[in-house]
Amino acid sequence: MAIFNKKEKVALDLQAISTLISEGSVLDGNLKAPAFARIDGTVNGNITVDEGLILGEKGLVKGNIVTKEIIVYGKVTGNINAASLEIRSTGNITGDIKTGVLQVEMGGVHNGSLSMAPVVAGKTIGEKAA
Repeated sequence: MAIFNKKEKVALDLQAISTLISEGSVLDGNLKAPAFARIDGTVNGNITVDEGLILGEKGLVKGNIVTKEIIVYGKVTGNINAASLEIRSTGNITGDIKTGVLQVEMGGVHNGSLSMAPVVAGKTIGEKAA
């Protein structure tokens, strides 16, 4: 019976994507998604994803991002607030970051301030509830 209560963490790259903004697509406005999202196009607006976000190599975000987990292969111009952030070698972030866990591959770029705090229940300590 205990087997049904056990939740194993699956890598963000392997999660089922519920929201996809494909390459060549442009979204002008804010995006809210309840689970996992992937952006390979352009979003001009703020993004809130409850679980996790993958920003593909061709992905471009001009706005702020709030999510639990994020992997950045593309470009972000805006602030990021996430429990866990990975900047891959092709990733480029211009803006402030608040995170509990940060991983940057060689070649990954961040221009802005960085604030790291322990994470409790998916939110960084000191973060106001929505």
